[in-house]
Amino acid sequence: MSVIVMEYIAGQADVAVIGAGHAGVEAALASARLGCSTVLFTISNDAVANMPCNPSIGGTGKGQLVYEVDALGGEMGRAADKVMLQDRTLNSSKGPAVQSKRIQADRRKYQEVMKKTCEHTDNLRLIQAEIVEVRTKETDGKVSVCSVVTRLGGVWDVKAIVVCTGTYLDSRVIIGEVRYSSGPDGLHAAVGLTESLKKLGIEFYRFKTGTPPRIDSRSVDYSKLEIQEGNEKLEPYSKDTDVDELQKRPKLPCYIAYTNEKTHQIIRDNLHRSPLYSGDIKGIGPRYCPSIEDKVVRFKDKTRHQLFLEPTGEGMNEMYLQGFSSSMPADVQLQMLRSMEGFEHAETMRSAYAIEYDCIDSRQLFPTLEFKDISGLYGAGQFNGTSGYEEAAAQGLIAGINAALKVLGKEQITLTRNSSYIGTLIDDLVTKGTGEPYRMMTSRTEFRLLLRQDNADERLSEIGYKIGLLPEKRYKMYQNKIKMIEEEIERCNSTVISPNSELNSILESIGESPISTGVRLADVIRRPDVTYEMLAPVDKGRPNLPDDVIFGVVTRIKYDGYIKKQFAEAARFEKLEKKKIPSGTDYLKIRGLSTEAAQKLDKQRPFTIGEASRISGVSPADIEVLLIYLDAKKG
Repeated sequence: MSVIVMEYIAGQADVAVIGAGHAGVEAALASARLGCSTVLFTISNDAVANMPCNPSIGGTGKGQLVYEVDALGGEMGRAADKVMLQDRTLNSSKGPAVQSKRIQADRRKYQEVMKKTCEHTDNLRLIQAEIVEVRTKETDGKVSVCSVVTRLGGVWDVKAIVVCTGTYLDSRVIIGEVRYSSGPDGLHAAVGLTESLKKLGIEFYRFKTGTPPRIDSRSVDYSKLEIQEGNEKLEPYSKDTDVDELQKRPKLPCYIAYTNEKTHQIIRDNLHRSPLYSGDIKGIGPRYCPSIEDKVVRFKDKTRHQLFLEPTGEGMNEMYLQGFSSSMPADVQLQMLRSMEGFEHAETMRSAYAIEYDCIDSRQLFPTLEFKDISGLYGAGQFNGTSGYEEAAAQGLIAGINAALKVLGKEQITLTRNSSYIGTLIDDLVTKGTGEPYRMMTSRTEFRLLLRQDNADERLSEIGYKIGLLPEKRYKMYQNKIKMIEEEIERCNSTVISPNSELNSILESIGESPISTGVRLADVIRRPDVTYEMLAPVDKGRPNLPDDVIFGVVTRIKYDGYIKKQFAEAARFEKLEKKKIPSGTDYLKIRGLSTEAAQKLDKQRPFTIGEASRISGVSPADIEVLLIYLDAKKG
């Protein structure tokens, strides 16, 4: 029986953000801080910035995103620092281009910090209400958003909308033979909004993700597991964080466990009950985060798979078993769990589950994250087909910034691939699209030596300050850092060290050849096994510098040749990125373009030649034709 809901005028705002996960929170805070009246809608006020999957922030390629969000004036890094339980640098034995920070976070405290931040931000209202409809208006043939409607009939008139619905859109939880409509963590699914957006012509995919079981810590035999400690000194994500205060945070270990042949046999014996292999799961899952049953089937030669047991909060017994995602029936999950060493008597506090949800074809978006055919409508986070809190926060920040700039009548921002991981992420989404949940990795960028996590502030602070998100205090910190790095590099290049027994003793102790003539300090630092710190006894004139400045100095000196080479490549890339394509270009009428290229260019409508060159099906020959056409039009 259908019920007619009476509508009423609930309010108005400049910007409405639908969903208060990691994308929604960043979008709403950015919009409000830029001076726009903003309303943030959430299915539950108790689920703001929820961490329904892993209790961590960062990771390979993801840590870079968090540093970049902070450099632009976003919130994730500040909040993460306040709830840090462990700090690790991934790939620390490798070069700085692939080093990434990852922290364990207290998930409930993270929510508390973010909710409080939203509640105390001027121009921002947090409202528990499910949005079921987006309405548009047409003026002079141009479609633009005008309002959103809640399930209870409340109509909010707005000028821009950012959709950040995460994994809630028509979502379905699947555990073995059991399936039911639900969002993550037992919250109800968002039903109705997908249909509303489809009526506006938006194309959707069906994706799937999953999460492992949560284990009662009291039921685990830790004597059979390997302990994994974090860094002794905690390093902040945010430049706003007091480093000394950060050291007072509790430091909790993680633990390493392994599956075994018995575990694998239980999985193989029950594959007929796995919805992943019975065909019950229709959504496309993440390639780089497969379920444990998928790993056992795909990697038959492996006798064990590594797992990580991670704390979810200070003083909490609920532990997260990373690497053990599953959609197996609950009884099978328990058999699998108890087959492993250390888990013989394990008790689950939450069963693992798979979740299917609706998301869009991200090629419908401009690089500003605004929909091409609907003015004022933006998408961010898992709604755009990505996975991960960090990817969501990065997109939410950019979408929120651009929604606000549009309302304010200012030019929107677009980050390029050579400027940031955020730019790479968005460019991949809007030019190539994604046929599976997209995860950021350092291998995604061609410029990873330029886009290190240690220089995110150097790359993006100027942009954050210019648009008005980054405070002047932070901007001056960035300027001071740059000044100190440049001055110290100059000093290292101009300081000559004469041969002496103390220096040669240091060099010989690490297997380096001694010096017999005067040598520049920079050349000594450039040696592979030499560290800046070990040269202190022979470098009497060095200033007292912060750790991040020293890291920047050493990286620039050691990798000077490679960095210059990547800067040259970035300059060539920039040339194509600056070559704008007029918005009204009719690709179907350009002679010489292949049919496939003309059709794809017409559909995706790239901003620049660089963007056009990365669209699948557009060849270098097509780009040459397009360049000739644009030059002729200019003439």
